[in-house]
Amino acid sequence: MSINLALILTLLTALTGIVYLLDVFVWHDSKRGSEEPRGGRQTLVEYSRSFFPVLLIVLVIRSFVFEPFRIPSGSMMPTLLQGDFIFVKKFSYGLRLPVTETKILETGSPERGDVVVFRLPQDPSVNYIKRVVGLPGDTLVYEDHRLTINGELVELERSPDAAPGAPVYLENLDGRRHQILITNTYSVRDDVYEVPEDHYFVMGDNRDNSKDSRFIEAIPESHLVGEAVRVWMHMDGLSWPRWDRIGTKIQ
Repeated sequence: MSINLALILTLLTALTGIVYLLDVFVWHDSKRGSEEPRGGRQTLVEYSRSFFPVLLIVLVIRSFVFEPFRIPSGSMMPTLLQGDFIFVKKFSYGLRLPVTETKILETGSPERGDVVVFRLPQDPSVNYIKRVVGLPGDTLVYEDHRLTINGELVELERSPDAAPGAPVYLENLDGRRHQILITNTYSVRDDVYEVPEDHYFVMGDNRDNSKDSRFIEAIPESHLVGEAVRVWMHMDGLSWPRWDRIGTKIQ
């Protein structure tokens, strides 16, 4: 069973905030001039006064500004590696309330080529990260490792930065060039895909090893979490951090 950190953080912030307000507006006057010994309520007040500001700041930043995530698999290789820790910009696609995920302010929408984190429609407690390739209303054809979007074949060429013989290619989505990995001689899930309104078609950069919209269908706009923008740490297992990954911008 997964832990709902947003719910826990919200409840702790609310609890300490209520105790803090009760102490300021209700309990404070009643204890003036009294010499009552230190009790459970006083201890609760002291802890609440200490932790409430910290919890509130963390809740606001995590809910509306940036949230850290860890990459658990290789489905976004070579762009992201298993063990990368990334920052996700929460306000890219609208401000949403914690826990309920209700949008309270429009700030933008995904563009083709964005790397996004989203809640899995089949299990919203699980977060996935993929690249947006299809926008609402698009028709996509995926055949023999090539994408065709609304009748136009997406440019694909071997990456000049790859090691000799490495199956790394450069894909160009509306002028945004990024690397993809093609490991199989056969293509996975060749088909024609229609993207419904208010949905986004996403794919992993590791095209032959990614559970993406070819398998889980297009992602509703309401399930978007934010845009992945930068790697802040890389550590896989017990190995030392890869310092060269720190600060890498996610293209």
